Amino acid sequence: MSDVAAVDGLVTKYAQLQKEIGKVIIGQQEAVNFTLLSVFCGGHSLLIGVPGLAKTLLVNTISKALGLDFKRIQFTPDLMPSDILGSEILDEKRQFKFIKGPIFSNIILADEINRTPPKTQAALLEAMQERSVTVAGTHYPLALPFYVLATQNPIEQEGTYPLPEAQLDRFMFSINLGYPSFEEEVAVVKNTTSIAKQEVNSIFSAKEIMAIQQLIRKIPVADNVVEYAVGLVGKTRPNSERATEMVTKYLDWGAGPRASQNLILAAKAHAAVNGKYSPDMEDVQAVAIPILSHRIVKNYKAEAEGISLEKIIKSLF
Repeated sequence: MSDVAAVDGLVTKYAQLQKEIGKVIIGQQEAVNFTLLSVFCGGHSLLIGVPGLAKTLLVNTISKALGLDFKRIQFTPDLMPSDILGSEILDEKRQFKFIKGPIFSNIILADEINRTPPKTQAALLEAMQERSVTVAGTHYPLALPFYVLATQNPIEQEGTYPLPEAQLDRFMFSINLGYPSFEEEVAVVKNTTSIAKQEVNSIFSAKEIMAIQQLIRKIPVADNVVEYAVGLVGKTRPNSERATEMVTKYLDWGAGPRASQNLILAAKAHAAVNGKYSPDMEDVQAVAIPILSHRIVKNYKAEAEGISLEKIIKSLF
C-alpha cells in the first residue's frame, strides 16, 4: 500500500476512532484529539484539569479504542520506585526473580503524578525516554508501543511535588481540560445516571499503531515549514535575537530543541488525520499551544499582570 493510500486510510479510521470514543466521552474534543495525536507520534501527554472532568475515563476509553493494554498507577506520597518498575524477590529455590511492575504495559495512566516525591517521579524518566527500565543493574525493554498519559490537578497544591523541568520536557503535549458546556454536561448526567452502558470497540491494534508512527515520520515537510517551527521555538527564548518584546518582558525561560522536534512531528500527524499529505504553517500553529505551554516559564511580571501562557504563544504567530 502506498503512503498516500495509508494516509487516506488513516483519515477514515480516525473518524471511526473519534466516533467510538464519543460513545463514552462527551465533549473534550480538543483533549481527545491532542491525546490521539501524541499516540500517533509516539509521544507522552500530561492532562491537566480539576477533579471530575473524566481525565481517567478519557485515558481508559482511548486505550480500549486503540486496542492497547492499560494500567493505572495512583501516585501517592508513599509510592516507591519499585511500586512502578517492579522488584526482585527470593523464590523457593533461593534465587532472585524479577516481578514486573505496572510500567510493563502499553498505556500507563500516571494518576496525579505530582502527588509523589521526585525520587518516584524520576522512576518514569528512563521508561519515557528509552522505552526500557533498569532494576538492580539488569536492563528490561518495555513492550511497544509505550505511552505515559499523566494527570495533574491544578488547584490542590498542598502535598504536591511540582514536576521538574527535565520531566515536563519529556511530555510531548500538555493538555488542559476545561469545563463542559451546559449541553454537554446535561448529556453527561443523562449518560452516567442511567442503567445503559456503552461498549467501546477496538479500532486499531498495537501493530497498526506502530505502522502509523512510521507513516507519520515518512510524511515530507517543506523547508519553510521546518524553519517556521524552529523560528517559533526560537522566539520563546528571552533576550535571544529572535525573541519578541512580549517574550523578553514576560518570560524567564524558553523552549529547547525538543519542542521544535515535537512541533514538526505533531504537525505531520495533524496534517495526516485531516487528509493532508504534508503539513503547512497552520498545522504547526494548531499544535503549538499544548507543545510549548509546559516548556516556557513566566516571570513574576506576567503573573502580576495576569498574562497567560496561551496569550504569549499566540502573540508569536
